[in-house]
Formats: sequence, structure tokens, C-alpha cells
Amino acid sequence: MGEQPIFTTRAHIFQIDPTTKKNWVSASKQAVTVSYFYDSTRNSYRIISVDGSKVIINSMITPNMTFTKTSQKFGQWADSRANTVFGLGFASEQQLSKFAEKFQEIKEAAKVARDKSQEKMETSSSHSQESGCETPSSTLPSSINGTDDEKISHVGPADSLLKSENEWLKTVVEQSNTNVKKWETELQTLRESNAHLEDALAESNACVETWKKQLATSKEENAQLKDKITELEAKCNEATQEKEKNKNLAVQKQTLENELQEKEQELENLRKQAEIIPELMRECENITQKLQAAEIKNEAVESQIEMLQNNITESHQKQGHLKDELKSLLDILDGKLNELQEFRQQLSKLEGDN
Repeated sequence: MGEQPIFTTRAHIFQIDPTTKKNWVSASKQAVTVSYFYDSTRNSYRIISVDGSKVIINSMITPNMTFTKTSQKFGQWADSRANTVFGLGFASEQQLSKFAEKFQEIKEAAKVARDKSQEKMETSSSHSQESGCETPSSTLPSSINGTDDEKISHVGPADSLLKSENEWLKTVVEQSNTNVKKWETELQTLRESNAHLEDALAESNACVETWKKQLATSKEENAQLKDKITELEAKCNEATQEKEKNKNLAVQKQTLENELQEKEQELENLRKQAEIIPELMRECENITQKLQAAEIKNEAVESQIEMLQNNITESHQKQGHLKDELKSLLDILDGKLNELQEFRQQLSKLEGDN
């Protein structure tokens, strides 16, 4: 039947770094199939993992091997024939436990198979020693063993026993030769696998160097990009500050425009009030004329002179008050006009700055 798989799982495969003997080197880019195989012809067990056409693991299980759990999802074992240490990373702790249990089970089976083969070898060697001790008795002369008939009767069973043992030994030798040829074929396969592994290792090392160069280049580009980002951020901050300044200036401009409108409204009110002054002046002139007419009329009436004089005095006082009020209004108007001129100059200056 040849080799048959008896247990299969999936895991990430690692190998110990042959240089440092400490660091792990990834042997598979992703989780691959890992299987236990049983060879019924040679009664042997192997762990085999193949990724495409590449043989990653080809490890013969011996009773001296030990599978060690180093973490909840990682385990390892040493293969002295391959001169390396294999590591498996599983997706769950349950998968790791099943693989470890199967490893221990197969290890015990390999030990039993080794013990049986040793017993067979010891049995075959004891049979050959017994046959070697019995054969000289058939070469004794007839004078010692008796008549020729007796000699034939004694020699027949020994010859048949020797023939059967010789046939069995021939079969064992042929089987051994067959096993030797298989082992040589397997050795050649292992050598080819090792050659492929060495080529793959060299290719991986070359890839690592390439990746290191690409990483260095990426780091340089990343540093340049970071510098550009810093420069752009500085420019953005400057632009933001300019926007804030413009915004503040716009607010100030709006405030000044509002104040200017208020001043213009005040000025308009003052203008309206100034329009009343000519009417007051005309009234004053009318009053003066009336007073003059009254003085002419009162020249004839001496009894009303005091009254007219008092009226005239009062009229003069009113005119003085009116003139004072008119003067104060004119002064206020001049001040407001000056303030309006200053605000216009400030507004023109701010517009020129913007």
C-alpha cells in the first residue's frame, strides 16, 4: 500500500535559523497542510508538508524525538537527521493539543515497531547460531553414528531444517536488500529535497536582502513624505492665520461701516435741525420789526413805554439765548463733521490694507 496519511492539519511552518540557532525563520507564507504518514512496508512514520512543488517538512519520527509546547498555539521538535528544529504555529490551542497527542501516539508506535524489529533480529541470529551448532553432527563417520540407514534417518530432519532456515535467511536478505534500495531511494529524495531547500533558502535570503533595500527606500520616502507633510501643515497654519486675520479685518470693517452709518444718521439729524435755524432767524427778524414798530407806536404812549421796554428786554434775552443755542448747535455740527471725516479716513486706510 506504501505510505498513507493518518492525520492531517494546517499550520504555519517555521525553522530555526541555522546561523544563530535562536531565531525562527518562516518556511511558509501562509498556513499549509501538515500530515502524519505511515509506511506499512517499513513500519515507519513521517511528518510531511508540501507547499505546491516545494517540500517543507520531511521528518522521520523516532522514539527519541520529543514534541514541546512552547506557547498556547506553538510547538516544536528537533530532527537530528535534518539537523534542524521545526516549529508549527496553529490557529487554536485545540489543534496544537491534537497534533501533540498524535505525535506522542506515533512516537510510542515507532518505539514498539523498533522493539519488534530488534526481537526479530535477535531471533534470526539465535536460529542461525543453533543451525551452525547442529550441522557438524551430520558430518560424523558412520562408525560413530551407526549404520548407513541410521545415518540417513538422523541426517534428513536436520537438512530440511537447514533448508528452511536458509530460505528464511535468503528472504530476510532479499527483504534487507529491498529495504536498502528503498532507503537509498529515500536518501536520494532527501538529498534532492535538501538541495531544493538550500536553493529555496538562498532565494529567501536574496529576497530578504531585496526586502531590506526596499524597506530602506520606503523609510527614506516616508521621511521625505513626513517632511513634505510638515511643510504643508506649516503652510496650512499660515493660510489659517491669514484667514483669521482677514476675518477679523472683515469684522472690523463691518463694525466701522455700522459706526459710519450711525454717524451719517446723526449728521442727517443735525442737518435737519440746521434747516430750522433760518426759520428761527426769520422769526427773530419779524420780532425785531415788530419791536421797532411797537417802539414807534409807543413813542406816543408814554404809559406803555415800560411795558414795551420790558418786552424788548425779554425779546433781546430770548434772542441771546437763541443765538447761544445756535452757536452750540453749529459747534456740535462742526465736531460731528470732523469725526465723520476721521472715520472716513480710517475706513479708507483699512480698505487699503486689505
